[in-house]
Amino acid sequence: MKKETVGFKIEGMSCSSCAANIQKKLNSMDGVINPNINIAIEKGQVDYDADIISAKEIFKAVDDLGYKAIPETDQSKEKITMKVNGMTCSSCSNRVEKMLNKTEGIVTANVNFASEKVTIEYNPKEIRLIDMQKKVKDLGYELVYEENTDEGIDEDEVKIQKTARTMKISAILSGTIMVLMMYHMFVQMIPGYLIITAILGAPIIFGTGWHVHVGSFKALKNKSPNMDVLVTLGSLPPYLIGLLGFFMPVQTFIEMATTIMTMHLIGKYLETRAKGRASQAIKKLLQMGAKTAKIILNGEEVEIPVKDLQVGDIMVVRPGEKVPTDGIIMEGKSLIDESMATGESMPVKREAGHEVIGATLNKQGMIKVKVTKVGKDTFLSQVIKMVEECQGSKVPIQEFADRITGFFVPAIILITIGTFISYIVFPEFHAGILEWGSSFLPWINPDLTPLTLAFITATAVLVISCPCALGLGTPTALMVGSGIGAEKGILIRNGEAIQTFKEVKAIAFDKTGTITKGKPEVTDIVVVEGIKEKDFLYYAGTIENGSEHPLAHAIVEKVKSEKIAFGKLTDFNVVVGMGVIGDVDGEKVLVGNRKLMQENQISYDAYENELIRLEEEAKTAMMIAKGNQLLGIIAVADPIKEESAAAIAELEKMGIKTAMITGDNKRTAAAIGKKVGISHVISEVLPDGKVEEVVRLQKQYGTVAMVGDGINDAPALKQSNVGIAIGTGTDIAIEAADVTLVRGELTGIVSAIKLSKAIFRKIRENYFWAWFYNAIAIPVAMLGLLHPMIGAGAMALSSLNVIYNSLRLKKVNISPEFNNSAMSNK
Repeated sequence: MKKETVGFKIEGMSCSSCAANIQKKLNSMDGVINPNINIAIEKGQVDYDADIISAKEIFKAVDDLGYKAIPETDQSKEKITMKVNGMTCSSCSNRVEKMLNKTEGIVTANVNFASEKVTIEYNPKEIRLIDMQKKVKDLGYELVYEENTDEGIDEDEVKIQKTARTMKISAILSGTIMVLMMYHMFVQMIPGYLIITAILGAPIIFGTGWHVHVGSFKALKNKSPNMDVLVTLGSLPPYLIGLLGFFMPVQTFIEMATTIMTMHLIGKYLETRAKGRASQAIKKLLQMGAKTAKIILNGEEVEIPVKDLQVGDIMVVRPGEKVPTDGIIMEGKSLIDESMATGESMPVKREAGHEVIGATLNKQGMIKVKVTKVGKDTFLSQVIKMVEECQGSKVPIQEFADRITGFFVPAIILITIGTFISYIVFPEFHAGILEWGSSFLPWINPDLTPLTLAFITATAVLVISCPCALGLGTPTALMVGSGIGAEKGILIRNGEAIQTFKEVKAIAFDKTGTITKGKPEVTDIVVVEGIKEKDFLYYAGTIENGSEHPLAHAIVEKVKSEKIAFGKLTDFNVVVGMGVIGDVDGEKVLVGNRKLMQENQISYDAYENELIRLEEEAKTAMMIAKGNQLLGIIAVADPIKEESAAAIAELEKMGIKTAMITGDNKRTAAAIGKKVGISHVISEVLPDGKVEEVVRLQKQYGTVAMVGDGINDAPALKQSNVGIAIGTGTDIAIEAADVTLVRGELTGIVSAIKLSKAIFRKIRENYFWAWFYNAIAIPVAMLGLLHPMIGAGAMALSSLNVIYNSLRLKKVNISPEFNNSAMSNK
């Protein structure tokens, strides 16, 4: 199977029924594995088997349903618009365009002489903007990059303006109709009133509301009725029946038809604007990046667009400027404000050899940074990708709501037909209810004919029903919540993790780099009598220089600090879970734990008490032997992170059991566990045994989260119900995790759990209000106690209530609340 993923925007969806219809269609297609259609962000993401089906076939299936699938742009190409100076006529523009289109690496180039601008689509790996500028300059013209000329159009803003325009036109016309109606009814009859209202109403029903009828037609054609069908049935028939007044004495419903359509358009405008606010997180992230960068090129400092940067470029970043992209400081030192990445407000010290993140702010000195990542590989791009993945994902609870939504509109149409028939068949029963209701509801007129009452009531049932609120309940909460998380340095990959996270009963921690800082230091050296410390360190440093383990690195750094040269190392081998063996200057040397010494029949009994003492001090003690002789013990300690004890105490207080899984021996592990307050210490675990330990914890506690930062943690992160990666760790661990803590502090777990619970609480509240609204409103409308025009307004308000309830997530406090005793353990 050749599994691939494709993302695309979807035009034409009006409610959650549309999303459900598209998802149902894609699910029925061979080769489609995991379709996910999101109404809130109007996007789709589909996993598929490329050996069975193509992306084009998937897009066509969406188009055949009456919507439009727009593939997301090829990320290997860039598009930019720049100004061309020096052109005097159209032959100049043709000359520039022809030259650019012949240039290797440029896909298309279009020069507009009137605006003196050129739009270029190109492959940044094949050609740079600097090269284009040089080629245009050689022709005698000047290609000028202007900041923000290539900024993408804010699609949310375009939608808001479009819906605002149709809403305003409808509101003005229907408002005029309402004023004329009041004057006609209560002051004086207006000659030609029906003709005037019909003319004023036509642009609303057949103009600003035409897209609703088109959507209805497509939905009915595909046998998948949606919200558009309800609005069309509530507005088009009343308008057409009103026109019958020209030919026969019937009551006109033109005012009701235009008001219903206008209320729908007002609701859509408010909903679009509110959804725009809910998706602000992505906009903020996109705006964070720098637009230009200063690089050293041929010994000169040149300013170029960030999108023109390439790996290996040397950037110059002065105080007050943003770091254009990810890189390593080659020269200089400074304080960097990394709050956009970690949520930490205090600037951090960075100097030569340190990594810096693109879009962070240089607060102090000038630094020269070598570019290590560009484009979609940068930290900021990865954050945006993870937030988008979360916003586009689904929470398991949503599946039930989606199934209900699929039946909602057909059920409402059946209820409407039943209501209409009921008023014709049982007029006396309904007359009694209406007589009672007219005593306190001014819009009820029980004296109307049964047919008129049946029509008005059925229309009210149609327009009061709202599946939109059900469909928006989950995605809007995810949009807002994932944005809050990103701002705090908590990246949640998918919605399922949010629902699972709140049910976590135990959290397992890796030790090195998670509970501890991951930067061990040599603390003790115990040499056997007759062995010189310098010789001891010579052998220890030489053999550990062949290892990549953090403990080995600490020993190597110690040897370097003592200015001891390394010997010749050959036949180096790692013995998993025990230590290392190699030949130093032709002699066999071993560094490791008791098991390694026992297997090689090296006696260490005389130093057992020293080993125990060091281990009880939470130090990792390693023995070093040459041939069959023990040379001594070297102890390395990995300092515990300052916030570890406080975070673990807070988790225990929340009723979540904590466990530590480590390869350390029992005494060292127990000492560290005691220091930080871990309730369950699992020691002497080989790297491939972590998965088994997670499985055991799952059998004991149920839902288990795993926190890790290393490559060997990735399988355990996948096995756990929720994998949590420390952001300062490896890319593999982060890729395997459901949640990433960018700042690398365990306090982020407390915040992540609080955020998860807050998001899920909002989802449940949203579903409650959506169901509550429909459960109350539909029966009231069926009894004839709700005027269609009021129902249309209430329908819009139900969707807005759900969106604004999700926006209230921004006020939730997810910061940890540590008590004094926990802080004292730091």
